[in-house]
Amino acid sequence: MNTHYLSNFLKDMRNRLGLKQKELAEKAGVGLRFIRELEQGKNTLRIDKVNQVLSLFGYSLIPGKELDPYDIHENYFNKNVQVFLKNKSVLYGFIIDQVREGAEIVAWKFVSNSNAIEYGATKKEDLVLAIPHRDIERIENV
Repeated sequence: MNTHYLSNFLKDMRNRLGLKQKELAEKAGVGLRFIRELEQGKNTLRIDKVNQVLSLFGYSLIPGKELDPYDIHENYFNKNVQVFLKNKSVLYGFIIDQVREGAEIVAWKFVSNSNAIEYGATKKEDLVLAIPHRDIERIENV
């Protein structure tokens, strides 16, 4: 997980709960400056303090690399993309929405290029494919 991912996640969770940065800082027992630096994506942060904030949302930060759902939403949403799946297949089309379970993004609604025009005119849900987030290896703009 990188700090950009973390900053977007934190902002999203804070906004969903209607909290101001100061309120979040007070609830987490950290300083307002730390929350601001965290949301701005500062490169050097104390992991124990990060986890102190994340624990309010039922999360913790661990080492490892995973595809960033907030990066997908920010950089690939409603754009023509190639979706590379872990099973080595490639899909061409548009990510049009996210599927959440609680606060977690678990899948993406996807319309293939071959169905894009019809979907744009009709919004038929049977033209939409749900791609589980865990099945995506990477995404690239076309």
